Amino acid sequence: MTLPPNPITLSDRVRAAFVAVTSRAGMAVHRAGIHPDTITIVGLIVVAIGSAFIASGALQFGGLLLLASLPLDALDGAVARAMQRQDRFGAVLDSTLDRYADGLIFGALAYYFAAQSQPGNLLLALAALMGSFVVSYTRARAGEAGLSVKIGLFSRFERVIALLLALLIPPLLIPGLWVLAVGTNITGVQRLWFIYKHLDRG
Repeated sequence: MTLPPNPITLSDRVRAAFVAVTSRAGMAVHRAGIHPDTITIVGLIVVAIGSAFIASGALQFGGLLLLASLPLDALDGAVARAMQRQDRFGAVLDSTLDRYADGLIFGALAYYFAAQSQPGNLLLALAALMGSFVVSYTRARAGEAGLSVKIGLFSRFERVIALLLALLIPPLLIPGLWVLAVGTNITGVQRLWFIYKHLDRG
């Protein structure tokens, strides 16, 4: 099987732009004796606290806490690289907790809309959550088969940016959720079609 080339995603570009900063920060944290898995777990705790504020209706403050968790999301990988060893469990933990983070955030939004008696927007939040899971799941399953899948506009970094804008700018909340609900599910279908075309089928 000839593997297709990977597109350069926005996440790849941002990571490359800040690689010098994250590398220095990762070395400093590593010298302080902090394990990357600890950073990953702390990041999820910050997301959980932010999600609690979102569920209570404090959308902007919750969004600010989610914004504060982003450096931790980048730092755990930088610390792992500073350790100069492959940590396969750390990669699994990071990916798993990312899914928990998605569930907490969109679950909090669904709870908020339920409390506001807005069933349509509740379903919108659940559709965005479903699409987010499908985007990640298709990539993970394809990776097990030896196929790297990065196509589509709504990888995790793009989803986070869209979600932060929706939370921090109140008029963008519902339009942002529409963009996420539609965009993530389209990306999921794109990835499934890409996998169908490029994986050998018996």
